[in-house]
Amino acid sequence: MIERRSFDSLGGAHHGWLDAKHHFSFAEYYDPAREHWGALRVWNDDTIAPGSGFPPHSHADMEIITYVREGAITHQDNMGNKGRTQAGDVQVMSAGTGIQHSEYNLEPGVTRIFQIWIFPDRRGEPPSWGTKPFPKGDRSGQFAVLASGVPGDDDALPIRTNARVLGAMLKAGETVEYRFDANRYGYLVPATGRVEVNGVELQARDGAAIRAENVIRVAAMEDTELILVDAAE
Repeated sequence: MIERRSFDSLGGAHHGWLDAKHHFSFAEYYDPAREHWGALRVWNDDTIAPGSGFPPHSHADMEIITYVREGAITHQDNMGNKGRTQAGDVQVMSAGTGIQHSEYNLEPGVTRIFQIWIFPDRRGEPPSWGTKPFPKGDRSGQFAVLASGVPGDDDALPIRTNARVLGAMLKAGETVEYRFDANRYGYLVPATGRVEVNGVELQARDGAAIRAENVIRVAAMEDTELILVDAAE
């Protein structure tokens, strides 16, 4: 089963400095059919104006993955971590027992991010944060694991949940396959471009909720940048 969730059907919020689209229920947007997808709880498509961002606020018991699509995001938290993550790269925050952080766009132009939240498998652990560059060339024509709690994904940023966040870069006419284990939930979004997933067409920033598909075959109809989450129930 692959359910296309068009960009136009997503929830949203406009705050002047922030233009947000929500693939799942979030803040004031609520859709009982889109509360989560397995362990995947949030997928926000955020555009942040220059010189603005999220002021200090707190989280607990959530794995928060930020994929930067354009510009850069600057993180700071109450553990003393500070860092800048730029387009194509990823940061991960395991909120654990609690963390206070801010995320600002200190760039001269807009910053665009996917903010992905996944329920953790375990609680009561101290919070942590990390960032890592992921050259797009390493994802050319194939999926690369960006963040993972699956044993063996040693090159990925670690998260405390049985899930993977993957990225791929495809040229028009290229295809890539991904195989799911049994009882997994997949969610795929093309950040740019247009693709077909097992025959279901997706435009840029549409979502595909994937269930009971052993293998997906993604065919690029245009040059495209893909992000995929493979999560447990």
